[in-house]
Amino acid sequence: MAQLVDWYNSEAHKLHPIERAAKVHADFVGIHPFIDGNGRTSRLLMNLELLKAGYPPCVITVENRLAYYEALDQWMAYGKTEAFIQLVSDAVMEGFKPYKVVLGI
Repeated sequence: MAQLVDWYNSEAHKLHPIERAAKVHADFVGIHPFIDGNGRTSRLLMNLELLKAGYPPCVITVENRLAYYEALDQWMAYGKTEAFIQLVSDAVMEGFKPYKVVLGI
């Protein structure tokens, strides 16, 4: 956890907010500091990062759950980050839709 906090305090600001949020999520899950609730906590941390940067939260739908687990596994097992970052990005873009409807754009 100390390494994650050190990275966050010194390097995190260099990443795009969506990439930073995805990395916080994946790194926290990889640490697995609790007996239960690591996934929920990591998604809360990810969404906190997104909200702080002005983005809507990333909602992983039931339809995307398998893709979410597979992409996260690719990051954890092989260091392949692209699929997970893309999944988070797509979910964030989906989160903008209600705002577009309200604004009529």
